[in-house]
Amino acid sequence: MTTLTLDTEPLAAQIRVTDEKLVVDLVDGRSLIIPLSWYPRLLHASQEERQNWQLLGDGYAIEWVDLDEHVGVEGLLAGRQSGESHRSFERWLATRDPSLQLERANNSNAADG
Repeated sequence: MTTLTLDTEPLAAQIRVTDEKLVVDLVDGRSLIIPLSWYPRLLHASQEERQNWQLLGDGYAIEWVDLDEHVGVEGLLAGRQSGESHRSFERWLATRDPSLQLERANNSNAADG
């Protein structure tokens, strides 16, 4: 088993979320691009919810309060996807506002063409 050893703690400086990607700019100048499919809560969130994020501490993690989603920068560097179980995600999805579910379905249908 390989262990990730870092000389310095990776810290996020800026975040961008598109319909398909999470882009994390690090304080050292690197940028990480992660598919939203790795984080189902972000994938199923509205644009407004995706943009409502905050950095934790000096930027060691990103939090989306509306989604109860927390993503550590070190985990992103290590290639870790969401560890949430399918059952937990389905329960969370079932509690979502029906108008948001309709919005997501309409966006999905439009993307399918």
